[in-house]
Amino acid sequence: MPENAHRHPLLFLATEELLQQNPYVAEFFISLGLGLPPAEMSPAEYFASLDRELLEDLGLERGSLAERFSAFTELLENMKTGASGALIESITITGGHDKDGRPEEFTLTVKPGEVICIVGPTGSGKSRFLADIEWLAQGDTPTGRTVLINGAPPEPGRRFAIDRKLVAQLSQNMNFVMDLTVEEFVTMHAESRMVADVAGVTRTIIDLANDLAGEKFTRETPVTSLSGGQSRALMIADTSCLSTSPIVLIDEIENAGIDRKRAVRTLVDKRKIVLMATHDPILALIGERRLVFRNGGISAIITTSELERANLAVFEEMDARLSAVRNALRNGEVIGRMPTNLLSC
Repeated sequence: MPENAHRHPLLFLATEELLQQNPYVAEFFISLGLGLPPAEMSPAEYFASLDRELLEDLGLERGSLAERFSAFTELLENMKTGASGALIESITITGGHDKDGRPEEFTLTVKPGEVICIVGPTGSGKSRFLADIEWLAQGDTPTGRTVLINGAPPEPGRRFAIDRKLVAQLSQNMNFVMDLTVEEFVTMHAESRMVADVAGVTRTIIDLANDLAGEKFTRETPVTSLSGGQSRALMIADTSCLSTSPIVLIDEIENAGIDRKRAVRTLVDKRKIVLMATHDPILALIGERRLVFRNGGISAIITTSELERANLAVFEEMDARLSAVRNALRNGEVIGRMPTNLLSC
């Protein structure tokens, strides 16, 4: 807590004006079991006027209320501006060991706007690597890896700070259990982020999700009825537009029924660090580098070559033809004789 936290200017603002500027401040008083201060009274004056017995019943100390109020309002200000601590210029992962204890000989540094792909057979350790990143491992996970932020260990407490979460993860399974429409769900998230134009941001996210999804949905669609692809598209759009986390971990989107290349580009355009586990050759070659996993460890780090970039264009052409066939099947069409060069590209 800063030395002069108790002198935060909002402490001396009349409550009526304070709530007009920062309506979410009301949650501070509600969460402590206190009523709202009178309209003309400032929080500082209100804290000084509270009955001693009431404070004892609520387990509160008068001397700490100003500091707690200041910490709460500073958190709100950080959320409004999207602040999550120091600017993330890079993350660095240093090797640990594989399942047999053999050391991983690598140091990998990734910067905002980069895409790193993670490849390897099922059970080779890809998901464990993503978990190490998510938890900002400090040699205390089964792999012994270490993750640095801007070349240094994360500050104490940052790894588990809810308001400064560095990592957003998009897993293979997106299951909603809330009885909300798509619009209500996105609106709730936008309001929790205290964005200036909730309605506008909500529309943007839903429109973007529909651009990414193979099958369209409406604002009134219940989130529980979204398909896997629709759910993944919605969460990618939501993460791109609302998440302040600079690192996005994606665990296999090739079978999600979305425009996967555009989905990745959407995150890159927002200057996210994208780490993506995939079996898809198109996605694997989009990345600047790919990590090859075997036996729970990284066996190689391969930089995408110019030849591979050239092959990517061929794979994309093949993929476009296969997508056309899938759409034809969905529409009940009969598949005619395919060009022989489809398999010879």
